[in-house]
Amino acid sequence: MEPSINILRRFIRPRPSAELCELCGARLGAEHRHLIEPPTRRLSCACEPCAILFSHQADGRFRPIPRRAVFLPDFRLTDLQWKALMLPIELVFFFNSSVENRTIALYPGPGGATESRLSLEAWREIERENPVVRTLSPDVEALLVNRVRGRREYFVAPIDRCFELVGTIRAHWRGLAGGSEVWAKIDEFFDGLKKRSVRAKEVPDA
Repeated sequence: MEPSINILRRFIRPRPSAELCELCGARLGAEHRHLIEPPTRRLSCACEPCAILFSHQADGRFRPIPRRAVFLPDFRLTDLQWKALMLPIELVFFFNSSVENRTIALYPGPGGATESRLSLEAWREIERENPVVRTLSPDVEALLVNRVRGRREYFVAPIDRCFELVGTIRAHWRGLAGGSEVWAKIDEFFDGLKKRSVRAKEVPDA
C-alpha cells in the first residue's frame, strides 16, 4: 500500500503564510507536531493540546510523531547484506507497521514512495547485528538509510521527516537521472538531519 498522496502534497505544495491545526483550527508556529493515521499513513498538522488529546483517544486513530532523530555512526551493514535486501536504489526507509504487523521498506522516487518487498532472512540478519532496529516505535519512527553516491549514513528518523524527503525528491526530480538540483537537495536534507540529530551513544538510557 502506497502512502496517501496527501502526505506528499504537504511537502511539495507552497506553504501558506500561517499553517493551522487540522484538528481545531488554531494557528501553528513553524515548528509544530504531526500526527499519523497508521491505516492510511495520512499526516495531520496539530497544535500541542490536540497532539496530546487525540493521541490518547481510546480508538487509537492518531499516533503522535516524535521530533528526535538519532544518527547511527556504528550501524553495521555490509555491501553483501545490502544486496541481499534486493532494493533497487540506495535510499530507503524501513518502519514497523502496526496495521500489517511487519517491517515495510519504502524508497523515494519521482513518482513518490514505492514499497519494496523485503527478504525476511536478510532483514533479520540486520536486526540481529543492530538491536536499535527493534526499538523503533511502530508507525512513527523509521530506519532511514542513505547510501547514494558513496555515502553511508543511517538514522532513526521521525516518519514525517522521511516523507518530507520523498516530497522533496518528487518536487525537484528532472529527467531520467534527477538532475543536479535534486541531488543537491538530498545532500542538503541529510546534512541538516545530521546536524539536528543526537549520536546513538548520546541517547539517554531511559
